[in-house]
Amino acid sequence: MPKMKTDRGAAKRFKVTGSGKLRRRRAFKNHLLEKKSSTRTRRLSQETDVAPGDVRAVKRLLGL
Repeated sequence: MPKMKTDRGAAKRFKVTGSGKLRRRRAFKNHLLEKKSSTRTRRLSQETDVAPGDVRAVKRLLGL
């Protein structure tokens, strides 16, 4: 059986913390930022945890 390959697209989008949790960037912060409030853009800058329902799929993509 060959080794599992890491999904490179997923590897660039998700980060594994020291405790093993998965972190991701928030969506909607690429363009059209002028109409979004500074509070909203600041909130979108923060990383957040991957939703519990998606963790299994993401871990598989990352080869964990």
